[in-house]
Amino acid sequence: MTTPGEPRESAAETRTGEELDQAALLAEYESEKPARRLSGIPKLAVKVAAAALTLMALWWVFNPIERHLYLTLFLGGILALTFLTYRGWGRSESQREDEAADNPNVVDWALALASLAATAYIVLDLDPFFRRAVIPNEMDIVAGSALVVLTLEAARRTVGWVVPIICVAFILYGFIGPSVPAPFDSNSYSFERILGHNVMGTAGIFGVPLRVAATYVILFTLYGAVLEFSGASRFFLDLSFAAFRTSSSGPGRTVTLAGFLLGTVSGSGVATTVTLGGVSWPILRRAGYPPEQAGGVLAAAGIGAILSPPTLGAAAFIIAELLGVSYLEVLLWATVPTLLYYLGIILAIEMDARRFETHEVEVTTHSVKHLLLRYGYHFSSLIAIVVFLVMGMSAFRAVVLATALAFVLSFLDRRSWMTPRRIFESFAQGAINVLPAAAVMAAAGIIVGQLTLTGLALKLAGIIVALAGGELVLVAIFAAIAILLLGLAVPVTASFIISWIIIGPAFIQLDVPAYAAAMFVFYYSVLSEVSPPTALSPFAASAITGGKPIKTMWLTWRYTLPAFLVPFVFVLAPAGEGILLTRSDPVSILTAIAVSAVAVAALAVVTGGWILTSASWLERGVFAVGAAALLMMAPATMAIGFAAVLAGLGLHLVRRRSQRRSASVG
Repeated sequence: MTTPGEPRESAAETRTGEELDQAALLAEYESEKPARRLSGIPKLAVKVAAAALTLMALWWVFNPIERHLYLTLFLGGILALTFLTYRGWGRSESQREDEAADNPNVVDWALALASLAATAYIVLDLDPFFRRAVIPNEMDIVAGSALVVLTLEAARRTVGWVVPIICVAFILYGFIGPSVPAPFDSNSYSFERILGHNVMGTAGIFGVPLRVAATYVILFTLYGAVLEFSGASRFFLDLSFAAFRTSSSGPGRTVTLAGFLLGTVSGSGVATTVTLGGVSWPILRRAGYPPEQAGGVLAAAGIGAILSPPTLGAAAFIIAELLGVSYLEVLLWATVPTLLYYLGIILAIEMDARRFETHEVEVTTHSVKHLLLRYGYHFSSLIAIVVFLVMGMSAFRAVVLATALAFVLSFLDRRSWMTPRRIFESFAQGAINVLPAAAVMAAAGIIVGQLTLTGLALKLAGIIVALAGGELVLVAIFAAIAILLLGLAVPVTASFIISWIIIGPAFIQLDVPAYAAAMFVFYYSVLSEVSPPTALSPFAASAITGGKPIKTMWLTWRYTLPAFLVPFVFVLAPAGEGILLTRSDPVSILTAIAVSAVAVAALAVVTGGWILTSASWLERGVFAVGAAALLMMAPATMAIGFAAVLAGLGLHLVRRRSQRRSASVG
């Protein structure tokens, strides 16, 4: 394995065959990654335009322009770049062999120009255009209709058919609302009213989702790109391998730590899984992990990238905007649940290390002390983001200054200097990485617009509460199932936006704090990436390890199952809000964290079937009762939960002693 002390190529330089394979895996399994491999003039043109878009975002941070003007310019650039960067359709076998055939065709260029023309019309008539939202003129209708179609096509190219189909269904609902059976019926709206609301208002395409993409997301993707080009990702991997190289469970722990560290700058589950897999699978194989178990560990650690502070996923930025809170608060809410997520994975790894009798693997790398002393400066920008936020700085300025710090620190390592070429590449990559998220967020704005225009969001929330009979537990169960099912078809960000608009009000109607409801929806939107049958990260991991995809998927689900139940604590028990660090009483916070940690450990026993040796079904059943009681977070149920956990442990020790006696007699 390459260490920071050895020669290495930058991400901007020629890629190895292994890296090309990783790029192919991302193209196949990542619903939010560019799939085209451009070449020649189109490649240069796209990179120049993408770098210019990033520069515009940076300019906006320190020299804010009128919001609608900025969002319109941003949307025009995003749509044009999307049509040039993403294929409209798949390629034939002959086209795959011809590199130039993957460049944009006439239709792609025409769509890109149409995007620029539609947004240029808005920019040239900005204030009057948005004032005519209720009564648009003929040219408004033409430009607005084109913008809707182009946005839906961009979303189709980046994340598939489901999101555009859902958008069209909600648009049609605006026309046929009175014909829909009660209680789902609604008023009927004219085409002009629907178009004006979704294109010329603040709740549609130009609503909160696009605003988040144009501010938070693009700046954080730039930050991640700068860290990548300055060598931080390689340092995180090397540090992880150095930290656990003397333990039989070290390879599994290494993958988990590396997933967390890479996740702090990635925010993409599949990308982190593929990056980890390319480096870690040979180590896991030598340690004795079967392909499916190794794939499960890789996928579970990779998915945690969307939960890992300080970048999280795009949905976390939307929470800050929707609730009107600082991004620092969202980071605080996410801290303990993320640690509980990784605790569950670590415990599962410890169990598998004993079950499969894995062994230590020697990896050539420097010591932890050497790596931290020589390359530990890579942590500085991560810490700086939090420090800047604590100082009261906006998230936009905090991440820009952290990016500048990462840029300066790159000159501490000659091999990672941010040369003009790397600066250009990082600026271009920052915008290219935001394309799929921005396209789906703009499309999701149409869904939000239709839900607010027709009043369907509040109506659906009332229906959910009524079906649950006003019982919060049932509302939480219905919500979890609905979010997981929605997550099978759409990416995490779109899943969160749709789910929050519909399910958030249902929780709030039952007096659940908005922040607790938002975090519940956020975590289940993320965990939908693990759920069968369309879990992309496990499938990508199985492609790396050669394991069976379905078995890998179910094992990933098993590793992460303890984390599935923790969000219930946010909404069901006032004491459970301590996990989100929102309570002022330190004792309450520490109690909530400790009880949740024990509950996660108990759930790990249930799913992993191991304590000191293999656990019996009776023992696992007792631990399951204990975990459920602990998660209720009431004094009586916590007492029952601790008693059940102790009883399960006692049963296991008695059975183990009996087995040892029998073995010694035999």
